[in-house]
Amino acid sequence: MKAEPRIVKCPSCGTRNRVPAATTGVVRCAKCHADMPWVVDAGENTFDEVVQTSSVPVVVDLWAPWCGPCRTVSPLLEQMAVEYAGRMKLVKVNVDSAPSIQQRFGVQGIPTFVLLSGGEEVGRLVGAQPLAGLRSWFDSTVAGL
Repeated sequence: MKAEPRIVKCPSCGTRNRVPAATTGVVRCAKCHADMPWVVDAGENTFDEVVQTSSVPVVVDLWAPWCGPCRTVSPLLEQMAVEYAGRMKLVKVNVDSAPSIQQRFGVQGIPTFVLLSGGEEVGRLVGAQPLAGLRSWFDSTVAGL
């Protein structure tokens, strides 16, 4: 199964763009060429394709629809994807429909955020955080790469 692209509105010019789930490089607006936020839903059959092809650090959001803290932090992560466009890819994994990914990372509680670089785990954060905490975690972890 192939990962599905998303239609994303460019934060700079408002043009709607088809953003691929898996590609090398950085996604940019077809009209104004601004970096685009890169948010992808992945499951058991698409996770490796989506993560392995990324040339930017990947934040994997392991969540579930019944999890209140997961639903609270989701808009913050999407805001970060806009702020860090061109420097980050957000991959959302519903652990209820992808239990093998949850097991692969040894996730015991959600939300859990795993930072991958080159397909390898370089950082992890467990539990809902305010936006400042998410930014700080991402910035400090990426600075060490």
